[in-house]
Amino acid sequence: MEILGFSFSLVELIVVGILFLAFVYQLYFYFRYMNGVLRLRNKTRKNKVSFQQEQPPVSVIICAKDESENLKKFLPFVLNQEYPEFEVIVINDGSTDDTENLLNDLCVEYPNLRTTFVPVGANNVSTKKLGLTLGVKASKYDLLLFTDADCMPEDKFWIARMARNFSRETEFVLGYGAYLHKKGFLNRLITFDTLYIALQYLGMAAAHKPYMGVGRNLAYRKETFYAQKGFASFLHLSSGDDDLMVNKASTPWNTRIEIAPDSVTWSEPNTTFKGWLYQKGRHLSVSGYYKSSSKFRLAIEPVMRAVFYVALILSFVFGNVITMIAAAMLYLIRFIVQLSIINSSAKHFGERRYFFSIPFFDIYLPLLNFYILAFGRGTKGKAVRWK
Repeated sequence: MEILGFSFSLVELIVVGILFLAFVYQLYFYFRYMNGVLRLRNKTRKNKVSFQQEQPPVSVIICAKDESENLKKFLPFVLNQEYPEFEVIVINDGSTDDTENLLNDLCVEYPNLRTTFVPVGANNVSTKKLGLTLGVKASKYDLLLFTDADCMPEDKFWIARMARNFSRETEFVLGYGAYLHKKGFLNRLITFDTLYIALQYLGMAAAHKPYMGVGRNLAYRKETFYAQKGFASFLHLSSGDDDLMVNKASTPWNTRIEIAPDSVTWSEPNTTFKGWLYQKGRHLSVSGYYKSSSKFRLAIEPVMRAVFYVALILSFVFGNVITMIAAAMLYLIRFIVQLSIINSSAKHFGERRYFFSIPFFDIYLPLLNFYILAFGRGTKGKAVRWK
């Protein structure tokens, strides 16, 4: 077949056609969802986003298991927030280290710190869900803000930033939970994966399609917790206290995101590949319980990404010079879009930037996720009745 004087085989035209369709979807995904943080940032700068002027009281809830060192290091950053009225509830999840003594000492110094505990040896698939439930029941205020024991807010306005989003119809506020920067390839992999996932769930929520949040930086109303009967519908799972709650109860209009740089929380990252792999396995193990619409939306992007790369390779294997140039141009355009959106968002959040590592992560991480979903072990637990 000849087009503009150039001869193309049927195979070449089919491959280029598939490549172009995958390319179009990839651009749609990046501009529609991954660009959501930058789009909201620009609206905020133009005063097109409204925030609550009132500062209602907030209960910050942290579940800690053998985290005495992290609590000693990070909890003061939470307790010293600049906010009119808030309490911090730390649940001692059956710790066997010095957590109890540390919390007792801190309670003397900080009158807004309260504690409760999960008994050692509690027979549950997820004692964290039990601990969080105890924390919610112990809380005095309607607005609940969750983080982890190894998390540190960016600065003293973290609570204020998250709380300002609770308009009358808002039930969930999703924030960004980043990982501290360390040396080495593993840390770059972890921070890129975390940033990418955050841009995805924050961007989808900004596009009125929320599907998850992370317990390192998540807020919702106490009445929402009780309306969903807490974690009752997924007690049989070892994970999911954060993303399944959001996936189950969020709607296009009851969820907002907070993207101010001083709303970020920073956590200690895994230092071993095995530990990080297990952490990812726990998260991915509950993704099968997402709503069908969420699962479809999350599955189509990596599928189209795989189609794009396969078609790109085939374009060079079976194509002529014109086909190869066209395929290279499509890849280059996509790469520039990735560089722009990912690195501009990273700069906004105070994250490190990525350049030539993006193509590697772009291929490796979906393959790793597929491997975990297909062959992962040890992430599912049996249902255990609460006592």
